[in-house]
Amino acid sequence: MTGELGTVSQLWRYPASSLAGERLGAISVGLKTVDGDRLFGLVDAEGEIARPDREARWHKVPLIRTRLSEAPVSKEWRLEVAVPGGAWLPAPDPECDRAVSGFLGFEASIRPFGAENAAPSYAGPRAEARYAKAPIHLLTTASLSRLKALHPEGTPDPRRFRPNIVVDMDPVEGAFPETEWIGRKLAVGDLLLTVSEPCRRCGFTIIAQDGFDNDPGILRNVVRHNAHNLGVYCTVDRPAQVAIGAPMRFVD
Repeated sequence: MTGELGTVSQLWRYPASSLAGERLGAISVGLKTVDGDRLFGLVDAEGEIARPDREARWHKVPLIRTRLSEAPVSKEWRLEVAVPGGAWLPAPDPECDRAVSGFLGFEASIRPFGAENAAPSYAGPRAEARYAKAPIHLLTTASLSRLKALHPEGTPDPRRFRPNIVVDMDPVEGAFPETEWIGRKLAVGDLLLTVSEPCRRCGFTIIAQDGFDNDPGILRNVVRHNAHNLGVYCTVDRPAQVAIGAPMRFVD
C-alpha cells in the first residue's frame, strides 16, 4: 500500500431516494449496497417516482428528513420521515403521506422498493427503483475545494452530491483528483473498493436545501471544468464497516 490519502470525514446513507440523507458515525457496506440505503421511494398519485433533477414540483423533496431504526427482534428497518416543522412519522403510513402531500402541494406517498423493506402490516403497492448505479459514491473535500475555487460565491455542500463517503483530503492544484482514479483500488479502513467510473452530475446539484440556496453555477462549473463529473462510483471488493476517521489509501 502507498501512503495515506486522507481520512473519512462524513458518512451518509439515503433511506428514501431523493429525500434528505441520514448522516452517521459508521456505515456497513456490503457487496451491493450500504446497509439501509435507498430502501424506499417517493411517488406521485400515478406512481411516478420523484424526480427533483428534472421537475420543479419535486424541488422541495430534499428538505424532507429521513431516519432509520432497526426492529430489535425482527431486524426489519423502520423508516421515519419529517417534513420541515413537522414531527417524525412512521412510513409508509397514511398520516405520513398526508404530511408529505401537504408539504409538496400535491398527492404523494412513500413506498418500499421491495416487500422485505416494509413492515409486515404493509400491504400496499411498491415503488419501482429508478436505478442502482454502484454500491458506493465517494467524494473528496479536495474536489469540493476545487469547485469552490472556481465558483467562490457558491456553496459546494456535500449534500448537493449525495455521497456515501466523504474523504477529507488536501486540495490538489487545478484538479478534481478522484476523477483521475478510475480503475484504481482504494482501502478505506477495512473496506476495499475499485473506482469504477466518474459520477456524472445532474440538476439535483442546483436545488436549494436546508442551509444553502438554489445555485445553477454549481452544475455549470462542474460541466465546464470537469466534463459534467464530480466524485466517483466504486464497486466493493471486500465488504466492511467504515467509521469516521478511517484512513484512505491506494492499494497497489
